[in-house]
Amino acid sequence: MEENRIDLTFAALRQTGRKAFIAYICAGDPSFEATRLLALRLETAGVDILELGVPFSDPLADGIVNQLAAQRALLAGATPRGVLECVRQIRRDSQIPIVLYTYINPLLALGFQAFHREAEEAGVDGLLILDLPPDEDAPELALVGRMRRIQLIAPTTPDDRIARITAQAGGFIYYVSREGVTGEQSSVSGTIAERVAAIRRTTSLPIAVGFGVSNPDQAREVAHMADGVVVGSSIVKRIAQFAGQPEMPDLIADFVRPMAAAVRLA
Repeated sequence: MEENRIDLTFAALRQTGRKAFIAYICAGDPSFEATRLLALRLETAGVDILELGVPFSDPLADGIVNQLAAQRALLAGATPRGVLECVRQIRRDSQIPIVLYTYINPLLALGFQAFHREAEEAGVDGLLILDLPPDEDAPELALVGRMRRIQLIAPTTPDDRIARITAQAGGFIYYVSREGVTGEQSSVSGTIAERVAAIRRTTSLPIAVGFGVSNPDQAREVAHMADGVVVGSSIVKRIAQFAGQPEMPDLIADFVRPMAAAVRLA
């Protein structure tokens, strides 16, 4: 299997004993140009991997903050092909690994193989499909080439099912640390270490933990237990707060920098 930017990033971090900081933003919120600028600022702020949400009208796994971001992006005219064009623009200035966080409907609307081909050509490194259970995967949905299929594992996933999921995964495993939807939390789950250990017994892939991490202390705590930390809602919330300000990308970078540093120090 061809290596891609996700593989190379985790390998480089592992060599220096560091963990990955992964940031989520919704593509097209408040505009694709803003997303491009945010991607570049986030990289300079210490983000190792960027998750770009593909706006969708019924984002069932997302909390209210990310739902509203998708709604704003759709109202601004965002489309799946617009997201891919945004990735192409980012690639003019950056080689940061990019994972598309999406639901299956936007991909099927374009045709999965067509979307996959265009996504790889644009410079996408991975797909995280929220509502495609491994049991429902099909040959026509298989990824080929450099792209990786990121798989989700939940706190309630039985051990025997974990092994089936990780066998189909690439890039890294995304462990959802809490039941429910995305959103900021006052504390991290007390079962992360135990569940990450259970996942490690089935795979050599890096394990990133998300859902609820929203400040440097939480990011540091999670980084001690996993290979990567995902932060989304707290960033998206501030994108909405600063959307009308020209310095918004710099303000978001200033917010993210201490969390990225906390993960690296861990």
